Amino acid sequence: MQTALAIAFWTAAGLLVYGQFVYPLLVAALAPGAAEPPAVPPDDELPSVSLIVAAYREADVIAAKVANARSLDYPRERLQIIVACDGSPDDTARIARETGADLVLELPRGGKMRAQNEAVVEAKGAILAFSDANTMWAPDALRRLVAVLADPEVGYVCGNVTFVNTAADGSATNQEGLYWRYEMWLRERESRLRSVTAGNGAIYAVRNDLYKRIAPSRGHDLLLPFSTVKHGSRALYAPGAHAEETMVPSIEGEFARKRRMMTFAWPIVLRCGMLSPRGYGVTYSWMIFSHRALRYGAPLLHLVALVASGLLAIDSAFYLVLFGLQIAVPVAAVIARLLPLKPLLVVRYYVLTTLSIGLGLWDHLRHGTPAGWTPPEGTR
Repeated sequence: MQTALAIAFWTAAGLLVYGQFVYPLLVAALAPGAAEPPAVPPDDELPSVSLIVAAYREADVIAAKVANARSLDYPRERLQIIVACDGSPDDTARIARETGADLVLELPRGGKMRAQNEAVVEAKGAILAFSDANTMWAPDALRRLVAVLADPEVGYVCGNVTFVNTAADGSATNQEGLYWRYEMWLRERESRLRSVTAGNGAIYAVRNDLYKRIAPSRGHDLLLPFSTVKHGSRALYAPGAHAEETMVPSIEGEFARKRRMMTFAWPIVLRCGMLSPRGYGVTYSWMIFSHRALRYGAPLLHLVALVASGLLAIDSAFYLVLFGLQIAVPVAAVIARLLPLKPLLVVRYYVLTTLSIGLGLWDHLRHGTPAGWTPPEGTR
């Protein structure tokens, strides 16, 4: 019994350390330095693009988003701006139309993916680009995305999103910005090594013929990169394609957002072939296991390590110390609520993010995944 518990503990702890520390170092060693960005094609060689913004209750930001899209450094005659309103109860559609969107769809409430699917039906571009209503792109962002897709081997590309704290008094506690700086660093190296293992909804583009119509209970952030690789193309990251988005101010708000997002992610993990190595090749299979499978398995691995060390601690001072160190992590996360110091806030962010993965699975198994979506508080 003791031997089995020790094996369980060290296996779980080893996988956690490997996934979060060793794997990034290995990827960095295999893809050192920085890649030269691809040359942007001249205007007469740029493909037609349909930029699609799915919107629900976005009256406060949609005018700025349409203006941002119209101001992009891209030939206007080759850019179609589509706003797909998902049953918005406010003036989102009217404002989008008045501020210059090329096409505004007023759809019955059906979820973000259904709105995107309907917009793609009306899209005329050879390239489909997607963005959120509260995401502002840098003027050259679209050109930089398209430059990556100029390589016929590339089918998908995501850009570099920065999460901005808009609290004037600096009271925001969310550590999402720190996490995304790390995530973008890792994705840049994964991109150079083979392909990214996930994207983001703020700024990405895909060839029209590689777009996948998926159920409203799923999302492109996770599905499009690996499905593009299975198709035989590459899914890359363009660090020079910049976008900014307002982050949820509090860690607790971010926890709620991530828990909801994980209800969309779990159907993809469990049912859409993400964990199947078919079509990946050895390198990408290793990346999916290390970056995705271990990340989504982290709540279970933590639980196994905690329970195994707790049982072993009955007869071992060594395991008692290890058990105590694990207990100290959630305790520090609780203390961060009262004493918001940066190191404690980072610990709290990690604990709640990991918890959101497990609770997202719990929500999905109990209730399924609702198609509806609402803008997170504090981000508009």
